Amino acid sequence: MTPHFTSNIAEIPWQEYPGHFGGALSKALVQPKTCGSRHIDFRISCYQPMAYVAEHVHKVQEQVYHVLEGEGLLTLGDERRVMRRHDYAFMPPGVRHSFTNTGLVPLVFLVITTPVDDEEVPL
Repeated sequence: MTPHFTSNIAEIPWQEYPGHFGGALSKALVQPKTCGSRHIDFRISCYQPMAYVAEHVHKVQEQVYHVLEGEGLLTLGDERRVMRRHDYAFMPPGVRHSFTNTGLVPLVFLVITTPVDDEEVPL
């Protein structure tokens, strides 16, 4: 069993993950490397104006984006939607998505992903 874990986001470094551009930074708060989680990847992201994550698809992962500050354009399949404070979106596996800060201030949002790895689940 994984022991409990507490921390402060100031202790976690900002990273620009592959496929993220222009100051699209994230802090990996809960994941196997930070606390030994087995099923959850929980991040806070801060995208500078015009920063974005390129369109991509997850094989088996589900994701939730929850906007805390700023605004951006979420592409989800063939739909495009402006996302602002308190908006959230669910992305099931197999759905193309991207997110771009189209606003004038940083776009800050939470990203919850499960499972941690995006590998096909054996039947």
